[in-house]
Amino acid sequence: MSVETVYKAFGGKSGLVRAIYDRGLAGPEPVPAYRRADEIREPETDPRVIMETWGTIASEVSAVVSPVTRLVRAAAAADPDLAALLRAHNDRREARARHHARFLKERGFLREGVNLAEATDVVWTCTSDELYDLLVSQRGWSLPRFARFLADVMITALLPREPAPGAQ
Repeated sequence: MSVETVYKAFGGKSGLVRAIYDRGLAGPEPVPAYRRADEIREPETDPRVIMETWGTIASEVSAVVSPVTRLVRAAAAADPDLAALLRAHNDRREARARHHARFLKERGFLREGVNLAEATDVVWTCTSDELYDLLVSQRGWSLPRFARFLADVMITALLPREPAPGAQ
């Protein structure tokens, strides 16, 4: 593809990368990932099921977005447009994490002592490209194993602790 074609279609390199991000954030399913993440939570009364689904969706999205983010992060030091794109991507991810954390809080799912900011940080971390890169790209974890890990982290960090078997 010629540079001229890229500029006409996407407005330049950062526009092309933004389009790739947006496609990756939608996920591989016909229904965009963000919509699936919201739809599962509305009728579901078990927060563990919600977090298991969020873990699966996050792993699907990370499989596409994480490699792009690594490239953008590397180029951002020398390219202000890509640095701005990286900041916008992180801001958007933080807004989605806060959206989910607020839902958990409003439903009364959060463990006592976990506030909205902490819940946002946990969900934000679980959707980080860096975490995917470390465990899947570098350590060779499968997507199902990674999805399970994300769910386990969110469940352990955010939800009330279940009593040990046999405990009163």
